[in-house]
Amino acid sequence: MYYSLCESIRLSRGRTTQRRVLNLGELNTNQIERWQRSIEVIEQPGQSRQYRLFTDREGAAPAEASDVCEVILSSLSVRRPRQFGACWLASRLWQELKLDEFFATALHDRRGTIEWAKVIELLAVNRLCEPESELGVHQRWYGTTAMDVVLGTEDPVAAKDRLYRALDKAIEHKEPLEQHLARRWQDLFGAKCELLLYDLTSTYFEGQLGEVPLARHGYSRDHRPDALQLILALVVTEEGFPLSYEVFEGNRADVTTLEEILDSVQRKHGALGRVWVFDRGIVSEENLALLRQRGLFYLVATPRRMLGSFQKQLIKEDWSQVEGHPQIQLKLISRDQELYVLTRSLERAEKERAIRLRALHGLRKDLAKLSKTVRSGRLRRRELIYKRLGRLEERWPTAWPYLKEVELSESNLVWKWDRKKLRSAWLHQGAYLLRTNLIDRNPQMLWRQYIQLTELEAVFRTLKSELNLRPIFHRIQRRIEAHILIAFLGYCLWICLKQKLRAAAGSLTPAQVIQSLKQIILVEVWFDLRKGGRICLPRITQPEAQQQLILHHLGWSLPAQPPPKIYRDQNQFVWTT
Repeated sequence: MYYSLCESIRLSRGRTTQRRVLNLGELNTNQIERWQRSIEVIEQPGQSRQYRLFTDREGAAPAEASDVCEVILSSLSVRRPRQFGACWLASRLWQELKLDEFFATALHDRRGTIEWAKVIELLAVNRLCEPESELGVHQRWYGTTAMDVVLGTEDPVAAKDRLYRALDKAIEHKEPLEQHLARRWQDLFGAKCELLLYDLTSTYFEGQLGEVPLARHGYSRDHRPDALQLILALVVTEEGFPLSYEVFEGNRADVTTLEEILDSVQRKHGALGRVWVFDRGIVSEENLALLRQRGLFYLVATPRRMLGSFQKQLIKEDWSQVEGHPQIQLKLISRDQELYVLTRSLERAEKERAIRLRALHGLRKDLAKLSKTVRSGRLRRRELIYKRLGRLEERWPTAWPYLKEVELSESNLVWKWDRKKLRSAWLHQGAYLLRTNLIDRNPQMLWRQYIQLTELEAVFRTLKSELNLRPIFHRIQRRIEAHILIAFLGYCLWICLKQKLRAAAGSLTPAQVIQSLKQIILVEVWFDLRKGGRICLPRITQPEAQQQLILHHLGWSLPAQPPPKIYRDQNQFVWTT
């Protein structure tokens, strides 16, 4: 059952409607009770008192006091509406991870009128809330937010040159930063580091690129083979907490990166990760031997060609189903002191079958049409017939390998299907093979651990789509690496928020919360004073019901309203509380 938080809105005397304000997804019993209690607390009518701004007598002034001033109500104006809620939330997450303390200590000896730790925090908050380039932060984003109030600093924190220089200073502390975050994941969430997930992705460059050693043409996961790229390798825990990342050349083969990653993780975090999980692109006999040599365990996918060695097991019907996943079937096979988990997804098998049948029927139909044209004599030149066949091979690349032969005579076109390949493809539909040296585990546990790789896929989607890791516009290598570091910090804030929301409602996403809290803004309320001058009252808007509920479940409350400021004229500031 799926739950939503709704608000009743009266449209007329006899008509009301429900407005959905928050999708909560599936909730367990404890979560339902917590949300109901939260609604009761927030909707409970409180005691209110009405205060007088002025005395009842016309022309009477308020009593003389140092903190009392008389305003002209007709002069009311509201200025500078700026985003506050999402920026404040990101800053709270920054403090939750104690990144303010880390960078303040790491950069305490760097000179500057503005703390460099605040500049880096500004960049990370922007990456989480509304990703922009450093120039975009300086020219557009900073002026639309209340980051000066959130950071407790002045506008020079967003100066263009200062932002670029902060990148240079941040990248120097990459390894200590990863060690600090690993400790925070364990302290805050009890992160487990027994099982580590490892995978790689690519990100590309836009524009004309100078001499950057990392930028190379290679296999593009972004479908941009025309662009130079680099490879990002990431190691996360089974809960999705990032532990370490490395940047490689854009043409680096996945299989060659494992040893370097093992050395990097051991250097930074010690003997973490007894079990390593990664996909078939990193699998080689040399890499598996390396893991065994270091006393580590592995759980990996194997190339599809290895399924040919398990034809007999594929045919037998002694499959077992995964509890809670009736569409997944497993079979455990022991060979050469290793375990192989033969897995079949019925849903995936049906999808592969439909795709293959569509391609085979399409190729057969086109071949029959070409054969009819040849028999009729309308197409006689052999080079034109071969050109047509080449076009069919290009049009149906997945079906063409199942042709055993295509014979062309003077007046006919004959083709034969490879029945052995077709039979093998039919058996392999929806099947994949896992390989491990964990000989004391049951197949269901091994499958569940391997499926955790979807956490890494979610990380890459978040980095690329939500945090705008791609494309890269920098032209200096250290700035490129710093850009990735800021995106990494943005993801750390993202996963911290995601874990905090998981206890309240697993379907509530960080993106939903950030979008909701963006509606909380900071405005300036201005009045003219009767004795001359003006008073400015910075005010954070009152959160609505769904925003109050979110803050309640996070255990946080908005800060106190900023103090008022009195100006003798438009520019001369004279007093504040």
